[in-house]
Amino acid sequence: MTSAKILVVDDDPAIRNLISRYLSQQNYQLEVASDGDSALKAFEQFNPDLVILDLNLPDTTGLALCREMQSRTSVFILMLTSEQDPKLGLKQGADDFVTKPFDLEELTLRIQAILKRHRSTSNKERQSLTYRDLMIDPNRREVYLKGELVTLSALEFDLLYCLASKPGRAWERKELLQKVWGYQDESSEGVRVIDVHIGQIRKKIEPDPKNPSFIQTVRSVGYRFD
Repeated sequence: MTSAKILVVDDDPAIRNLISRYLSQQNYQLEVASDGDSALKAFEQFNPDLVILDLNLPDTTGLALCREMQSRTSVFILMLTSEQDPKLGLKQGADDFVTKPFDLEELTLRIQAILKRHRSTSNKERQSLTYRDLMIDPNRREVYLKGELVTLSALEFDLLYCLASKPGRAWERKELLQKVWGYQDESSEGVRVIDVHIGQIRKKIEPDPKNPSFIQTVRSVGYRFD
């Protein structure tokens, strides 16, 4: 099996080199970039499976770069953020985040979970789902609302399909992390990951995100698709 390709984008050479050396030892193919311009050039030439992206870059922001990359392909993005702004990357389409300072083993587990999910979702035919004006096609990985294409990030799509595939079931947040992200995390950070992604999905598919008709909040539990 060909090893996965990872692009590391960080303006701090110490962090950039630390991550690239460590992941190279895990047999990943690595490219690195220190700013937005070189990152986009590497992105086009290298065609990575996953981008590890710092939130703050000298010539742009990680948020803008995240949007640009995901407008070109369905690449997975793991954002490196500070403890003060962990939600920002998720709101711009990042699939997951790790706060600085981070543990290299935790970073590796997050990477493995994302890439494992990518293989499983890309190699299996699944049934399309239709609920009222909403149609979810898992094989083309497309969502339509009233016939109009809805743009979702890769992880937003996986989360929506997971919920919609079992309508009426109340999912705990830790169950969704295990099912969709592929790792266990009962911390407040894990809760934030789920809540932010749900909020982003609601903005895109709900006529009134504050009074959702598709994804319901189940108090003290998590979420349910109706």
